[in-house]
Amino acid sequence: MRRAILGWVACVLLATGPVGAQTSARTAPRVDPRADPPTAAPDADWAYRIQPGDTLISLTEAWLAPPRQWRDLQKLNRVPDPLRLKPGSTLRMPVAWLRREASVAEATFARGAVSLQRGGATEPLTAGATLRSGDRIRTGTQSSASLRFADGSRLLVPPDSDVTLDQLLVLGRGAIPAVRIGIQQGGADSRVVPNAQRVPLYEVRTPHVNLGVRGTEFRVQTAGGQSRMQVLSGAVQADGLTAPVAAGQGLLADGAARSVGALLPAPDLAALPRVAERLPLQLAWAASPAGAVGWRAQLYAAGSDDQLLLDARVTEPRVNWGEARELADGDYRLRLRAIDARGQEGAAADADVRLQARPEPPFIQGPPPNAVIYSASSSALVSWTINTAAPRARLQVARDAGFKDLVLDAPPQDGNGAKLDLPYGEYHWRIAAVEPSGRAGPFSDGQRFFLVPPPPAPPPAEPEVSGDQLKLRWRADAGVTRYELEWSPVDTFDGAAVQRFSTDKPELTLPKPSPGTYFLRAKAFNAAGAPSPWGQTQKIEQPYPRWLWLLPLLVVPLL
Repeated sequence: MRRAILGWVACVLLATGPVGAQTSARTAPRVDPRADPPTAAPDADWAYRIQPGDTLISLTEAWLAPPRQWRDLQKLNRVPDPLRLKPGSTLRMPVAWLRREASVAEATFARGAVSLQRGGATEPLTAGATLRSGDRIRTGTQSSASLRFADGSRLLVPPDSDVTLDQLLVLGRGAIPAVRIGIQQGGADSRVVPNAQRVPLYEVRTPHVNLGVRGTEFRVQTAGGQSRMQVLSGAVQADGLTAPVAAGQGLLADGAARSVGALLPAPDLAALPRVAERLPLQLAWAASPAGAVGWRAQLYAAGSDDQLLLDARVTEPRVNWGEARELADGDYRLRLRAIDARGQEGAAADADVRLQARPEPPFIQGPPPNAVIYSASSSALVSWTINTAAPRARLQVARDAGFKDLVLDAPPQDGNGAKLDLPYGEYHWRIAAVEPSGRAGPFSDGQRFFLVPPPPAPPPAEPEVSGDQLKLRWRADAGVTRYELEWSPVDTFDGAAVQRFSTDKPELTLPKPSPGTYFLRAKAFNAAGAPSPWGQTQKIEQPYPRWLWLLPLLVVPLL
């Protein structure tokens, strides 16, 4: 009996005397008691599991904020002896009674235009920065940031978002974090470490809905007059709803209205190419699942859910990221979600993607795509630009678009062009840049060309003089649509005296020329405008009149 009385006296002294004041002074700094209370409901309790050596006095000192005393715990839990607690049993501690201390968060990743606003000052947010209550984070286009809280919970801030850290606290001896996030624009993805105390002390607020969780993974987006939330694991409690939103469900808050529905399943990425050899980065997938009206595509660093590099919302099952030029060749992870008619993003599908686009292939200069090359010598000229970082080039020519039936696989070469001596036919060619070290990059897209013989030269013309006209005729050849002829007094076909004619028929009528010697040549053109070689040069003698031969005889008698 005497021992029990002494114990009760000790309890009173510790709760009211100088010893209690000295103990309080040794604790960590506390937040302003006028600050916002923790986000748990007023009647929320923490079920503390009693450890050996615990007493109501020691627990009050470690966890409760003034003016709460051990007697409050005793009364609430109906404890007969404050010095004798049974290890393993539970003790109720209202969250509203717990001591509050300021906490911080850490920026684990920041990319692009990410700003941190603290008070009236704004500066770029960098990885490793310490964040406090009241800090505001804004992300620009293709910019993102990731945060880690005291308990290991994570927050990803995607592009074009405006997020505030309204509250960063720990309750009691630092065991229970109390976090409140505000989303004014854009969104945030949360991965909250499970809270064994089963008290919702992680809260997200948007202009349209307040959300409380105690261990789950969920996403929130807000725009205009609506906010959307998708639960991936665990459950989320939303104001205005009696039941929590479960995993696989999405919440749409449209003003005061609330609606909950199932999320779309993950898209099918089986057909997605796993190696990308082109910049800009272009990825395509099957238009799935049923009910999808769009997709959210995100590119992460390999093995990391915190390092968001690229983000896009598209209405077709493909994405084109010009910004990928800023990324180094290597391994990445694509995360894809389908979007339904309500704007809800469904379950995600992940796929590893390797970017292998350097050195970038040269630009093809000639011939143009699907060119028809007319060559009497059965040869074609191809040309390309030179990549200054990889000046050599590797050339391939094939009979098929898949480059399975190769007719040429040349070793790396200098220069920016090549002459291809090939049989007449259809071909495909492509080029790759080669670094001085010998490392070759991906090939360019293949281009097709046709190597064909030129149209035949016109056969010799048959001249015919009729009255004051000279008529020329020759044999017509299949495929020829036009002819050009040159008429000249010299066989070099140069000088001002050369006359040129064009006709779409295998004949030409000219004014009868004056007497003398002339030269004639012709070439043919097909429907594509390709010319044949010049035909053989022909000599035409236009005779002088017979009376000119008699003129000397007529002059002799006059002498």
